Amino acid sequence: MELDEAINGRTSVRYFKDESIPRDTLLELIKAAIWAPTASGLENWRFIVFESPEPVGKLYELIAEGMMEYYRAVNLPADKMEKLKTRMYEEGMYRAPAYVAVFIDRNVRFLKGREYDELELLWSIESAAMAIQNLMLKAVELGLGTVYIGVTNFRGIDEEVRKLAGLKESYYLAGVIPVGYPRADPTPRKRRRSAEDVTEFL
Repeated sequence: MELDEAINGRTSVRYFKDESIPRDTLLELIKAAIWAPTASGLENWRFIVFESPEPVGKLYELIAEGMMEYYRAVNLPADKMEKLKTRMYEEGMYRAPAYVAVFIDRNVRFLKGREYDELELLWSIESAAMAIQNLMLKAVELGLGTVYIGVTNFRGIDEEVRKLAGLKESYYLAGVIPVGYPRADPTPRKRRRSAEDVTEFL
């Protein structure tokens, strides 16, 4: 597969088949992820792959909790909240056979002063984001679907995900990626704005 095919074919997949993914295939995603650029060469990321039924189920509940928190924050009407619950609990939106939780270790850093805390965190998150993009593009090549979940970063939910992952407090959650075989053929959406619309040459 050409790179352009993977880039243009990547789209957010929210419904997955109830079909397990071979561990070797999941490991291929991580191998692609760790070739991303990493600030100061630290490689301070950690990938936790949830694939066993019990942790997968617990993580799904935390995702659902995060979705509800998000929709409350944007003042979604009660009837739409009920539709969301139906999509999640009856139709299985975001229910995947595996999830990759991407963390960074805030104790592994290059600049040591407290005045650099925010900058070091930013660099680490940027590194993790590039790793996630690599993972998602590799998933396209392997016939898998993915979607980025950010709602697990609501305060309290992020801590529950970290504890579920068995990591110490220095680990910061960059995002959770459901992974699975798409229930339907993915159809990428066209971008609303063109490259020319969002670019300025100086």
